[in-house]
Order: sequence, then structure tokens, then C-alpha cells
Amino acid sequence: MILLTLLIFSVIISTAYTKNLRRSVKNAPRTGTSPTQQSPLPTAGFPKVSVIVPAYNEAENIRDCAIAILESTPSSVDNLEVLIVDDRSTDDTLAIAQTLQQQLNDPRLKILAGQARPANEYWAGKNWACAQAVQLATGDFLLFIDADVRLKPGAIETAIATVETEKIDLLTCMPALVCDCLAEWLVQPLMFNHLAVCFDFTAVNDPTTDSAFAAGPFMLFRRSGYEKIGGHEAVAGEIVEDVELARRIKRAGLKLALYAGSNLASVRMYRSWNALWEGWTKNLYLGANRSWAMMIYMAAIMFFLYPMPWIGLFIILKQIISLFPLSSSLFSLPSSFFLLASSFLAIFVIWQQYNLRSLGAQISDCSTKYWWLGGLGGALVAAIAIGSAIKTETGWGWTWRGRALQINN
Repeated sequence: MILLTLLIFSVIISTAYTKNLRRSVKNAPRTGTSPTQQSPLPTAGFPKVSVIVPAYNEAENIRDCAIAILESTPSSVDNLEVLIVDDRSTDDTLAIAQTLQQQLNDPRLKILAGQARPANEYWAGKNWACAQAVQLATGDFLLFIDADVRLKPGAIETAIATVETEKIDLLTCMPALVCDCLAEWLVQPLMFNHLAVCFDFTAVNDPTTDSAFAAGPFMLFRRSGYEKIGGHEAVAGEIVEDVELARRIKRAGLKLALYAGSNLASVRMYRSWNALWEGWTKNLYLGANRSWAMMIYMAAIMFFLYPMPWIGLFIILKQIISLFPLSSSLFSLPSSFFLLASSFLAIFVIWQQYNLRSLGAQISDCSTKYWWLGGLGGALVAAIAIGSAIKTETGWGWTWRGRALQINN
């Protein structure tokens, strides 16, 4: 009876969650959907765009990232500048970037050796690197991307056309998701789905709501809007600076737009379980405004959505095996009803797990590979949610690539 009750909870939660994800996916705007957005801007009228890439220990990413940016836009478009800022990396990031600059000899590419952070100020994450680049940037538009992002051909022209057509001050998007190692396949699609559910595109894009979200891998600002909210300097101590910048855009009465951006860029955020754990525990709790209730709620949702039906199915099979020699017990009315009902509910929720992955793929462009390991993935996401709250509040092990983090009070 207890198992049946828990599985009923799983069915209710999975049904509601699937409905919300389906609505979010359906309402997600996409660039290039209007004739104006589809037509690239003429070279003569192309505005000056500064692409800024803050890089800290990105030796494995920085070369491919820079090449993808430069190749995404024709070299005839000279109103593009790419500023890569090495944020005092301890690996070969700066050397690789400088070597690439010499090899390509492309005047659009500029490599900056970041300065040391001010001694009496706290600058979290990539804020200091971004602020330095902005001081040198000459663009009317500022596109901030991470080193693990790969722009797709025509991405900048398409994004600018959308911003100009829709009069957007901050265009951010959820790029295509790239997974390789097993840990990524287990965690990342579930995380992207959860973001799409929690930050519904319609609500975020509605200027009358307080819902605000931005994805750090791709943030295109109209420079006037960026300067109006104070830019990265205004959020210097914020670890989840992308979401805070989005909130400030909305509070200032400027236009925030969250799009599905699989046609603009792809991202492979973390390349191992250790990186996943460190990265998501850094961001998740703060992104939820330091709400313990939200983290517990998220962990509970993940448990009932993913591990619970598999646990239930295992228990059911174990009961069937144990009762099999006793045919009269197996087929007695009470036991058969509960076993059949529980089996049906467990299988229904497991089928919903596949549906969730399929729905999310419409935004993330990430296949349903390993969907059947969703039980393990959900348990890992639940652990990340609780771990994020504990690490943030205690400071124990709360780092990003070895740099200790601290709350900006």
C-alpha cells in the first residue's frame, strides 16, 4: 500500500512536470522564424559587435572557441572584434590564444592578458575579466560567451537581426547541449529540462512578470542597456552573475528575451563528474536565491520523477519472484490488484522519463541516449541540489577550478 501511494505521487508529479515542459518547449521562441530575422544584415549596415570570451584555465577549449567565432561570420564583416581575456590562468590558456593569434593574423582577434584583481574588492567568477574587456570593446553590441561554447555559422548575424527586429536589450539563449562522458549524459539533459520548466520562456519574456533568467554561455547585450544597469561592475560579487544581470535588465524596464538557441551555438559545459559537481553546486543554490525550500523541493521532484519508479519496479519484481511458488498467494485478489496497479504506475512514469528526454531534445538538440539510466541521473541531480545548499552555506569545498568562492553580502 505504501509503495502504491508513492508511485501515485510519482505519476502525479511526472504528469504535471511533463505538461509544464511541453508548454515551455512549445512557447520557446527561436531566432530566424521571421523573414526579417532569416535575412542576414547587409555588410554595410552591420553594427559593430564585440564578442567577449573570459577564459580561466580553458586550454582545452580556447582555440576551438576562437576559431568557431571567427568562422561564424565572413571575414568581410570587419565590424566584428573578438576579445579573449585570460583571467590569470594557471594552465596554457594565454599561450595557446597568443599562438593562435599569430597563426591566423586576423585583425578581428585580440588577446588580453587579464590584470590581477583589485586587492580591496571582491570580484567573483568571470566578472573581473568581462569588465576589463568591456573597457576596451568598441562594439554597439556586446556578446558574452564562454570558452566551452561553439558558435554556429551565421549565429552573430542571426542574433543581431533578432535583437534589432524585436528591439531586445538582452538576448540570451539555451544553446544546443553536447554530452560525451556518462556523467554528462546522466545529469545535463535533466538539468536543462529543469531549467526549462522553472524558467518558462513565456514568463521570462513577459515584461510584467518578475521571472528572469539568462544563460551565461550566450548573452547578447545592446550596449546602451548594458551600461544602464552598470554592467559586470554592478554585479562584481555575484557568482551567478548571468541571472542577476537578467534581473537588472527587467527591473530597469529594458527588454529581456530568452530564446531556444540550438541553431546559434552549442555548449559542452562540464567534461567529468568532478566538473559537473563543482560547477552545478557553485550555481544552483544561488540561482534559487539561496532557498533551502527550493533545493529540497527540487531533490524531491527528481526523486519521484526518476529513481522512485525504478525502485518501485524492482520491489514489485522481487515480490513476484518471492510469491511465484505460492500460486494461490500470487493470484489472490488483494495482492494481484496491488501488484498490477503498482506495476502499471511504475512503467507509466518510466515511459514519461523517455518523453521528458524527447521533449527536452527539441530545445537542447541532445538525443535520448541513456534515457533508461534516468533513475541514476535523477539521484545525482537530487544530490547536487542538496550539496549546492550545503557547500554554499558552509563554504566547505565551494570552489570553481580551485578558486575559493564566497558569498557577496
